[in-house]
Amino acid sequence: MKSVIRVIAGVAMTLACGATMAAGYPDRAVTIVVPFPAGGTTDILARQLGNALGNKWGVPVVIENKSGASGTIGSAYVARSAPDGYTLMVTATHHVINPTLLKKTIPYDTKKAFTSLAMVASVPNVLVVNKNFEPKTVQQLIDLAKKKPGELNFGSAGIGGANHLSGELFAHMAGIKLTHIPYRGAAPSLTDLLAGQIPMMFDSVPGVIAHIKSGDLRALGVTSAERVPQLPDVPTIAEAGVKGFEAIAMFGLYGPAGMPDDIVAAISRDVSQVLAAPDLKKKFAELGATPGHMSQPEFAKYVNDEIDKWGAVIEAADIKLE
Repeated sequence: MKSVIRVIAGVAMTLACGATMAAGYPDRAVTIVVPFPAGGTTDILARQLGNALGNKWGVPVVIENKSGASGTIGSAYVARSAPDGYTLMVTATHHVINPTLLKKTIPYDTKKAFTSLAMVASVPNVLVVNKNFEPKTVQQLIDLAKKKPGELNFGSAGIGGANHLSGELFAHMAGIKLTHIPYRGAAPSLTDLLAGQIPMMFDSVPGVIAHIKSGDLRALGVTSAERVPQLPDVPTIAEAGVKGFEAIAMFGLYGPAGMPDDIVAAISRDVSQVLAAPDLKKKFAELGATPGHMSQPEFAKYVNDEIDKWGAVIEAADIKLE
């Protein structure tokens, strides 16, 4: 009887400690690692999220930039950190692209090394064409590409980036062959698109919306699952004929693998609450970003599905960084 009582007491103490851990988290500063340089979209979103969480938690939330190797240096640092909720990471779509694109050099197994906590924000891309390009719709573009396989070029900011892979996914799902023209950054590719040196490209909505409104570029479709408020008359690419197409720039919050369930639940809940606040929504909207709204289990599944999706695209297109 005494042994049974001791077992029950032990279970009760364990449950109480777990509840206390969640209730007392955080009781000191939390670090959010950004695996890219300061000043970029990932960094800006992380700082806005960190400020909001710091205000909610009443403890400092420190943003620490650990850039290099396409985000893998900072990511590896977080993967090696204690899974206590005090070292987190905000990173971009690279998180789901790198497992395949950098599979020979990446120092961790992305699916096993991290806890996926919350989608922070998403930024849709848009398929834009030069104003003098003949096709006026996604379907007309597909029809032309089928008549001229491999003859139509699309530009991007570089090999393996989200915009490049959006184009590869589009070609793969539409059953067409396009030729990728990589540039050293978004600005030179946009310059050539406006000049008619390339006929089309995928780019972020904030990056090209001024040119769409001026008429210098024509938007054929957005890459998100739903239309975007900034371009309400532009259909999604899925609506326009490529069923199931979705390719967004995604920014997520992660921690090391093995985080306690109660800490995961507490962080996910608090992030959801601050993302729903009107002031943060307004700040994100200024960047063309939509705050995340998935539950933690939904986000964890989404991340793994995205790794598989982009892995298939990279393999099918035989994309290499060399």
